[in-house]
Amino acid sequence: MYKLFFLLVVFLSTEAQGQARTDKFLLDLLRQDTGKQLHQVLNEPDKYRCQVVYTQINRDRNNQPTFTNYYFNENPTLYFNPASTVKLPLAFLSLEKLAKMNVKGVNKYTPIQFDSSFAGQTTAFTDSTAENNLPSIAQYIRKAFLISDNDAYNRMYEFVGQQAINKNLHDKGYPDVRITRQFMGFNAEQNRHTNPVRFLGPGQQVIYTQPAAYNSDSIYFPQEIKVGIGYLDAKDSLVNEPIDFTGANNYPLKDYQQLLQSVLFPQSVPVKQRFTLTSDDRQFLVRYLSQFPSETSYPKYDTAEYYDSYVKFFFKQGAKKLPEVVRVFNKVGWAYGFLTDISYVVDFKNKVEFMLAATVYVNSDGILNDNKYDYDSIGYPFMYQLGQSIYRYERHRKRAFLPDLSAFKIKYDKRSPSDLRPAIKDAEN
Repeated sequence: MYKLFFLLVVFLSTEAQGQARTDKFLLDLLRQDTGKQLHQVLNEPDKYRCQVVYTQINRDRNNQPTFTNYYFNENPTLYFNPASTVKLPLAFLSLEKLAKMNVKGVNKYTPIQFDSSFAGQTTAFTDSTAENNLPSIAQYIRKAFLISDNDAYNRMYEFVGQQAINKNLHDKGYPDVRITRQFMGFNAEQNRHTNPVRFLGPGQQVIYTQPAAYNSDSIYFPQEIKVGIGYLDAKDSLVNEPIDFTGANNYPLKDYQQLLQSVLFPQSVPVKQRFTLTSDDRQFLVRYLSQFPSETSYPKYDTAEYYDSYVKFFFKQGAKKLPEVVRVFNKVGWAYGFLTDISYVVDFKNKVEFMLAATVYVNSDGILNDNKYDYDSIGYPFMYQLGQSIYRYERHRKRAFLPDLSAFKIKYDKRSPSDLRPAIKDAEN
């Protein structure tokens, strides 16, 4: 009776959405798990706005991969707030812009400074987390990936510009993507404006300037998006109506999976979807998508607060460290009761690899922006049970050819025991 009810719920939710896709193989696989929160969410996928994309990777005798996606309730019209996951495309676009600029002396390590030219904008001339105390695109990417720092996202947004962000992603085959907001509490007009920028050479002389930019393009919002029954406004007053996400950032989950695949496995996607990156830039991204805060000296994060599994949702619940043989190359986001993770998981000992992307909304009282969400009781356990269910299956799955994963083996940094600098405990993320 339980199995029939479960299948009926999934069938009805798929029909109600119209465009939702659920593959029987993935449904049957997840149904075998005993995780309470996993079944709680999967029984009511639309209530929890849950979507899952599981990507099986198989190699041929020459180690060339093929990718097969399996979906649960995947639906580009079922909105989820992408939160900090938008830092992923911004990092890729920032490095691509530097590569295409091709300015002598300007690269991801070159000091960059931000002026202000429009209401609400802030300057950035120094960065106390960097070894040289100066901002750089490299340092912003480190902070965005290691603990999901918000200022890092804002600065990359300001460097690339709202117009270029959306045009480039649309041109790469992601027409449903909208990245329209910084994490600054700006209105729509303020978000169209981005700061003037300059790069500094030796002796801090200016070697390149980028003027302030304005996005004159119209932004298409195809549907009204409202979530919840109420929210707290900027003055912490309760507004008894749904919060409006119509003009907010939007990034369909399936597109996120393809985006990460395009950088980790560029030859596996059409040419137009690839990012123009130098070999060093790509290796830099691969490193910091997987490196732990405990392995990083600049920034030096407090590892009690920012432990190894802090931004690894599929391995997070109840454990602050991942298995020694496992590395996760990923980006997560959390806000307004939404949790999202887009990951490529590797187990070097057992020769396992797979991709997994998932999002879930856990807000039982329906009030947004009150910081009272069901992350600990439902969200994180769901993500962990989902990740472990797929990981267990992959560890036992038979493969015609075991993968050579050496391309993803990285010699990570080690903190010096003599480094007595205070560690960062309260970054904004």
